[in-house]
Amino acid sequence: MDQDAWLTGRFEEHRTRLRAVAYRMLGSLSEADDAVQEAWLRLRRADTGSVENLAAWLTTVVARVCLNMLRSRESRREEPLDVHLPDPIIGRADGVDPEHEVLLADAVGLALLVVLDTLTPAERLAFVLHDMFAVPFEEIAPMVERSPAATRQLASRARRRVQGQAPTPDPDLARQRAVVDAFFAATRDGDFDALVAVLDPDVVLRADGGTARARPTVVVHGARAVAGQASTASRLAPFVRPALINGTAGAVVVVAGRVFSVMAFTVAHGKIVAVDVLYDPDRLADLDLAVLD
Repeated sequence: MDQDAWLTGRFEEHRTRLRAVAYRMLGSLSEADDAVQEAWLRLRRADTGSVENLAAWLTTVVARVCLNMLRSRESRREEPLDVHLPDPIIGRADGVDPEHEVLLADAVGLALLVVLDTLTPAERLAFVLHDMFAVPFEEIAPMVERSPAATRQLASRARRRVQGQAPTPDPDLARQRAVVDAFFAATRDGDFDALVAVLDPDVVLRADGGTARARPTVVVHGARAVAGQASTASRLAPFVRPALINGTAGAVVVVAGRVFSVMAFTVAHGKIVAVDVLYDPDRLADLDLAVLD
């Protein structure tokens, strides 16, 4: 086997994990693929003869690339929207696509990724690498140009924010689906009280319409306010198709063969605590819904 074929084979062994790291760092599937591709190009140019742990070396490269991308994103962001939803990973309602299993490990729902997007780039890197991929702080510290102790503090601050703003979904997918189905049934029937009953009192609705919409972002708090928003969208109820969105119960709204919105729900303790809606027509046009057929 020649050197190129051997190197390609070694890289492919790690590609899925590297993509999972990059997706958590960036919340964008296309940017995650770009980061992984950049790691491959750097690997081909590097002298890896002295590298003892290729997985760790590649993880470091991808993390550094993602960190630079996040910092560049921050510098370009003049007036940030109230909320920017990450790219959803859509799967069949009856099970997770094996190709998505690694990407979706650790319950990486949209609600969690929304919170990660509020962290500083250094906080996000420290939290993702340490808490999600068990990378030691001693290895993370040089990437963020801090001591291991200071890097530990970065991850700790990020962890507190995540725990406070991104509830852990109920592990029982059937229970999640029952609650989400009840939400849509109440929406179809126009039953306001039934809608309120399936919502947590402190539920948050986040909707991202992109720059093409008159109202690019909507953020609504509280059960009655969210129920009111859902009631106004009752005309869309017949077009709802159940799906898994980032591994949790959700739905895709398809009207006349076109995706109108993707809805992700976070269900905790039998109530909906977060609803994340992507209705940006530009981003929705790029979605491949063949997995739902």
